Amino acid sequence: MKSYNHQKHYTPLPTREGQGGGSAPPFSMPMFRSFVPERLRPWIYVVQAFCFQLAGCVYLGALNEMIGGRAIMREDVTMCLYSNLAGMAIWFPVLFRMKFHFTNRALLITAALVLALCNWLFTQTTFLPLMWVLCFVAGMAKIQGTFENMSNIQLWMTPTRDMGVFFPCLHIILLTSIELQAWYSAFFGHHLHWYASHWLVIGLMMLVVCIQLFLTRPWCPMPERVPLKGIDWLGAAFWSLLGLQIAYIFNYGDWLDWWHSPAIRTLTGTSLITLGGCLHRMWTKQQPYFEPKMWTYRHLVPILLLIAVVEGLLASEHVLEEVFYEEVMDYEMLTSRALTLWALPGIWAGCLLSWLWLKVWHFNVYKLIALGLIGITLYAAGFYFLVADHINIEVLRLPLMFRGFGYAVLSISLMWCLHEIMTFEHFFQSLSVFNFMHMYIGGVIGCALYAWGLRYYMADNILRYTAYLDMPAFTAAPFDIGTWMDAFIPDMMAVTIKQLYGWVLYIAGFLSLGFLLWDIPLVRRHARRFPTWPVVGLRALMRLRKKTSLH
Repeated sequence: MKSYNHQKHYTPLPTREGQGGGSAPPFSMPMFRSFVPERLRPWIYVVQAFCFQLAGCVYLGALNEMIGGRAIMREDVTMCLYSNLAGMAIWFPVLFRMKFHFTNRALLITAALVLALCNWLFTQTTFLPLMWVLCFVAGMAKIQGTFENMSNIQLWMTPTRDMGVFFPCLHIILLTSIELQAWYSAFFGHHLHWYASHWLVIGLMMLVVCIQLFLTRPWCPMPERVPLKGIDWLGAAFWSLLGLQIAYIFNYGDWLDWWHSPAIRTLTGTSLITLGGCLHRMWTKQQPYFEPKMWTYRHLVPILLLIAVVEGLLASEHVLEEVFYEEVMDYEMLTSRALTLWALPGIWAGCLLSWLWLKVWHFNVYKLIALGLIGITLYAAGFYFLVADHINIEVLRLPLMFRGFGYAVLSISLMWCLHEIMTFEHFFQSLSVFNFMHMYIGGVIGCALYAWGLRYYMADNILRYTAYLDMPAFTAAPFDIGTWMDAFIPDMMAVTIKQLYGWVLYIAGFLSLGFLLWDIPLVRRHARRFPTWPVVGLRALMRLRKKTSLH
């Protein structure tokens, strides 16, 4: 690698506001060549961040075309997605080590080339384990490229490194790209071929490579390179394997009939062994991938549980919405993906509100979390009252806006809470665990629960409603059973989806009410005096013994 004098363009280590380290340095981007205008430089990195976020290795907008073209199951394709998300989540703890070891140019070019290669190889193979590996590697390259772009323009967005500004700006790019990726992959799958999404991504990655080759030069923020020695790569492999095993169990569980299947039973046992290996390395190795101290921060576990519950609730987007669009309304994939673009105004509104709430108004974060949960509640209520076998497509736009609003607000507010409780030393480790729960663990468990609920309530509703059939008319000849079933089954499916959205409505409504009440100081003080459950249980046991002794 060509040597370069970094002393001239040295940038100090990032420091958390309020934890010392001096004031933030003035914003500059010394990696660009001198002929590139100063005002244009950060916008080039914004475009590159969008390029990386639009990339991936599997694109669910062309899900049906991929299933038909490869003769594979829906679960196989979604497992590719979970592998991609696992690669992104596990790479967070080493992002800064990579940034301080390699030059900015080398990292971006390597990440772009890896993504391009993985996309090309994905179109050439039908071997499922290899597809999963390619998606996992592509996930690591995607998050490395995104981080490298966003970390270099952070001071441009907020000179004081205020996360109340940075996180809303970051989520505008992340969440907008997610919706656009689903739409363009459906567009290409409908009009061209599902391979076209991969070729588009390869083209975007070549654009990033050309920008880095012709507009930038090698630059690293450290005068001396930080070595990569001491990283617990085996521990990272253990945690990745554990996450993928959990995803496999819940992804294929409904298809394989859960623990009636020998494969699921075997995988459950091996996942417990993997968990033991993860904990053993965490407690015995001097520098484990996830340090034990990281788990001791106050409020970390509640934040992780809450984001998992939120992801489980919003998994209705991938199960209930898709079933409604395809099975009840008979929408094509392109139509349903174009409809979901209406979530974008809600996303942008949620990011704007989060910025105002955290940066300008400095209001209590409990209320902000409650507003995000209210957005999910209104989304569930909209689908609960609107779901039917014949509705106008336009009436679904408002619930989708509420869904985008709630998701954006909760993603930003919970990540901001995580940043506030963690020191910089453990923030990226906790961010890795946070994204394991945020990106796919909560979602895959939620999808499994919805799939089980669809199967249970669908069978129950068919049994209940067939009891009210007009049997003389049903047995009269001739009776067009096919036409009757074509109307009956979508009706039952719509009723089933309503019931499941009702559960989402209940859970999100009670959670939002709980956070609104928790924000009241009087309620919070009395709630803290409430004894723990073991104490409640011991008191109840003592009362029971007194009653029995009297008798």
